Amino acid sequence: MHSPSLPSPAPAPPARPPLVTPARTAALLAVFSAVLVALVVARWGPLFSFDRLVADTLHRWAVADPALTRTNRVFSDWVWDPWTMRILTAVAVVTVWLRGERLLAVWVAATSAVGAGISQVMKATVGRERPHWPDPVDSAHFAAFPSGHAMTATVTCGLLLWLVRRQDVARWVWRTALTVAAVSVVGVGFTRLWLGVHWSSDVLAGWLLGGCLVAFSIATYGRVTLSRER
Repeated sequence: MHSPSLPSPAPAPPARPPLVTPARTAALLAVFSAVLVALVVARWGPLFSFDRLVADTLHRWAVADPALTRTNRVFSDWVWDPWTMRILTAVAVVTVWLRGERLLAVWVAATSAVGAGISQVMKATVGRERPHWPDPVDSAHFAAFPSGHAMTATVTCGLLLWLVRRQDVARWVWRTALTVAAVSVVGVGFTRLWLGVHWSSDVLAGWLLGGCLVAFSIATYGRVTLSRER
């Protein structure tokens, strides 16, 4: 006599795709970036009034506090300078290359170079003037929009976080890297505003464009590596 067969277990439901993905993040940031660029090109009054209010307030504080202004110059010109960020990227690229991940190394280098190119093209295309002061505390050249410092820091920190996340690191290492990156991205934007060489919307554009590029790069790299494995 045969015992009754047990019913086979029901198949597990398919896993839901994550709500936040690099591709969706890139698309959302691209929309925000496009809106901001359009407002700046159209010289939208409320945005320009807000930019002027922030610039005037911070410039008064910068003139009144020379010591803090010198500190901001050190961070802006050395710690978070675009060339400092590019050196960090170069070190990461060489490290990844030596580990044998040649495609990833080239991908990170190319993303950084594309970011620098986008920044320069946008500056030349929009041609926005920087703030002018009778008593400037710092100076900068070329057009203002977007902030090259803010965009370079965002691209660099985003790429480095991506590389760290790909490794099996301890939770405290990841949290430390995330904190340093956040402080650097926000901090460099603040220094550019404090020194009176950028409008607040310049800095915001640097953050948005940099984040969009990094998210797009990560999403595209995932698709390329997946197609190579098939």
